Amino acid sequence: MSPIASATATMCALAEPPLELPAAKPGFFVRRRAEGFVAHLTASPEALRSVRSLTGTVLDALGAGSDAAYTAQQVLSELVGNAVAAAGPHSPLVVEVFRTMSGVAVRVHDPLPGLPTRRNVQLDSDEAESGRGLALLDLYAPGWSIRKSPIGKQIACHIPTR
Repeated sequence: MSPIASATATMCALAEPPLELPAAKPGFFVRRRAEGFVAHLTASPEALRSVRSLTGTVLDALGAGSDAAYTAQQVLSELVGNAVAAAGPHSPLVVEVFRTMSGVAVRVHDPLPGLPTRRNVQLDSDEAESGRGLALLDLYAPGWSIRKSPIGKQIACHIPTR
């Protein structure tokens, strides 16, 4: 290894704290990625609870701040909830959560190629039980995007840190 590559590897190793990731279990597999994690899961309430908890733990360990971690958990819940509503329970999902230079990225890949439908529901409606997801993304992660992915589509959000 060249001296520059060795120094770069050392700096990268020092920059990221060690993360304790959960062991794989049926319907939930997690691996580390630079500044975060990637979770392959089968959509279920238990998997959502696990990935939400992991999001908070990992972002806290990486120094993202409690506000960014909370917002990432909210965005993640909306994206996974929308994917389950569209594709059904037990759908295969891939969730990526990682720090960036200016905040936190949350990406959810689901197996459906179709785009989500925006509903005309007020965020503060006491009567609406659904339909707020895209408006919440606009609020929490302005500039979120959708692109086709090898398994369907990916919705990518960036949560700026303050």
